[in-house]
Amino acid sequence: MSRARDFIEDLLTPAVDAGVADDIRVCVSELATNAVRYGPRGRDFLVRVTTRDGTVRVEVHDAGDGAPRVCAPTCDDTRGRGLLVVAALADDWGVSGRDGVGKMVWAEFKARAAAKTPC
Repeated sequence: MSRARDFIEDLLTPAVDAGVADDIRVCVSELATNAVRYGPRGRDFLVRVTTRDGTVRVEVHDAGDGAPRVCAPTCDDTRGRGLLVVAALADDWGVSGRDGVGKMVWAEFKARAAAKTPC
């Protein structure tokens, strides 16, 4: 997942506000982890990032069947919080089918420009 996080960091820094970029990086990490954990073994996943009208949209495409579901983990559970984290940090998120096999889980963030550092 570090490659996905690094990809997002390199792409968004320094253009997007650091707090928003951190939220996006965390969400991509959670979605990529889910793609690896619940997708078919040995299959790759794709991270796509687009910007439009002040919104950053991240998509994680994988070949896994079925839609992810938000769980209600207990305090002792060590898994099951990823989509809760995405729902809390993203302005919107959802799941879409893909042509052929698999799904795309997406999250959108209102992007604030990074603050300019005075000289």
